[in-house]
Amino acid sequence: MATSALRIAEHDRQDRFAPPPGLDAEHRLDMLAGLPAGSVWQADRIAQHPGTARPTGFSALDAALPGGGWPAGALIELLPERPGVGELSMLLPMLARTPSDQWIAWLSPPLQPYAPALARAGVPLARLLIVRPEDPQTLLWATRQAAVSGSCSAVLAWVPRIDNTGLRRLQLAAEEGATPLFLFRPSAVAGQSSPAPLRLALAARDSLLEVRILKRRGPPASCPLLLDVRAAQCAPPEPEPAPGAPALVR
Repeated sequence: MATSALRIAEHDRQDRFAPPPGLDAEHRLDMLAGLPAGSVWQADRIAQHPGTARPTGFSALDAALPGGGWPAGALIELLPERPGVGELSMLLPMLARTPSDQWIAWLSPPLQPYAPALARAGVPLARLLIVRPEDPQTLLWATRQAAVSGSCSAVLAWVPRIDNTGLRRLQLAAEEGATPLFLFRPSAVAGQSSPAPLRLALAARDSLLEVRILKRRGPPASCPLLLDVRAAQCAPPEPEPAPGAPALVR
C-alpha cells in the first residue's frame, strides 16, 4: 500500500509541474517572454537586474558585467596575479561614492591603506573601518557581520584560505545585507569552483590593468578588458563655493 501511495503521489507531482498538453516550444517561449523583466535568465545573455548594480566607473567594465556594474548584494572574487597590480584603483570610483552614513570595511588588508592616495581619489577617509582579526575564524566571522549589517557601502576582505562552505556563507551574507563583498584571493585559486557569481582575474599590462572575467551570470567573456585605472586615482576637484553661498555639507 505504501508503495502504491508513493507512486500516486509521484504521478500527481509530475502532473502539477508538467506543461499543458499540446504546448510546443514556440508557445513556451511566448509564455517566458510575458514574464516580468529579470525573472528569467538565459545563459546565452548577460543577466540584467536594473537598480541592483553600482557603476564601476569604467564604461567597458560596466558593459561586460550583469546589470551594468558591481552587483549590490553579492560575493565578488578578485584574483590579482600579485598584490598591487591595480586591484584597489579599480574600486576607487565606487568607493568615492560612499554615502555619508555608511562605512567602507577593510578586513585584514596586507598593507596599511595609504590615506593621501585615497583622499586624492575622493574616498571619504572618515568612513573607513579597518579591522585586523587575529585568526582566520574571526576574520570570516567579522567579514560576514560587516556584509550582513547593511551599514557598509562595500566590504573588502583579504582571505588567503577559505573553503566552499565559507564562500557560501559570505555569499549569503552579501545577499542578506545587499552589500557588495569584494574578496581578494590568490590567482592560484582561479581554477577552483566557487559559489561567487562574479570572479575576475587581474594582471598588470604595462600601464593598464587586464581584467579577465572568469565567471559571470551570462555567456563566457570572449576577451579580456584593459582598463586605465590611473585616471581613477585622481578625482576631479570640486568647485569652490561662491562668496556668500552656503557650503556643501556631506
